[in-house]
Amino acid sequence: MSTQVSASSDRYAKVIEVSKRVRWEIERDLIRGRRFDYTKNFLPSGLSLVNELPFLSPADKRLLSQVQGRTYAYIFGLVERFIGAKVLEISREHWLGDQVALEALVRMTDEEIKHQELFRRLETMMAADMPPGYVQTAEANAVAQAVLSKSTWAVLALTLDIELFTQAHYRASIEPQDNLSELWKDVFLFHWKEESQHAILDEIELVKENAKLSEAERDAAVEDLIALVGAVDGILQAQAKADANYFCRIAGMASDAGRAAQIEATVLKAYRWQYIVSGVMEPRFQKVLFSMLNEAQAARIHNALAPLTYAVPQQPELPLPLAA
Repeated sequence: MSTQVSASSDRYAKVIEVSKRVRWEIERDLIRGRRFDYTKNFLPSGLSLVNELPFLSPADKRLLSQVQGRTYAYIFGLVERFIGAKVLEISREHWLGDQVALEALVRMTDEEIKHQELFRRLETMMAADMPPGYVQTAEANAVAQAVLSKSTWAVLALTLDIELFTQAHYRASIEPQDNLSELWKDVFLFHWKEESQHAILDEIELVKENAKLSEAERDAAVEDLIALVGAVDGILQAQAKADANYFCRIAGMASDAGRAAQIEATVLKAYRWQYIVSGVMEPRFQKVLFSMLNEAQAARIHNALAPLTYAVPQQPELPLPLAA
């Protein structure tokens, strides 16, 4: 036990050291007076799946990548509302104890609040430059309240999933591309620098929380996690419909019901790939999650995810799974 505590303390200290070294400010270091380049893509095709719509022109594909990129930023701002609140809550355990752990978690909370500010700033910029009519279908506080009503184990498992797929998307799909808007690409470079440390803390806290649970409590927590994934999918369904309608209107395709339906189905598939399936497939997440579960619990998760597993690229640009 003392060896485990020492190892965790060392990891907290390392997170603090890296956090201080990579620290950045929104305007001074990242935006630097720049605007998005709308002659270039935002989200890579390996995430947006725009190449699965062969009737789209190159300009249409670029526009759809920008619409999806706008939502990609919005969704991260959305989830970071509940992540910051949960991390601040679990830091309570260290208030009068391990001050190194407390500092690591407080720094993570501060960074998540900064990320929310960043994504609000980006939305203001994109709203000024893109045609009117874009809709955000979920409200951050309402989502956070719903998520935080679930068990800490389930919230931490979902958080680890999110912060690992954030890294996997950047390293495997975003960073290698040279045809993306430079500012949009830089946003997720800077985001990745801090999220890579957050995932370490997520894993430490999830493993600690798991050790507290009885089998019955873990059973209930698994059901909470399944419910959270279902709630995420509900958000994605609503946003995919809104984004497909927005794209079709500004691309002049709203009157073609057949193509509009294909676009909505592909956008939903892309969002399920981005926010659920790519994360569940991520090797580190699989190792951490399923090491904590018995066979029946693992089977329940696999069965719940089965209807979503179609959501992978038809012709992956990179070997799957994407790894953090």
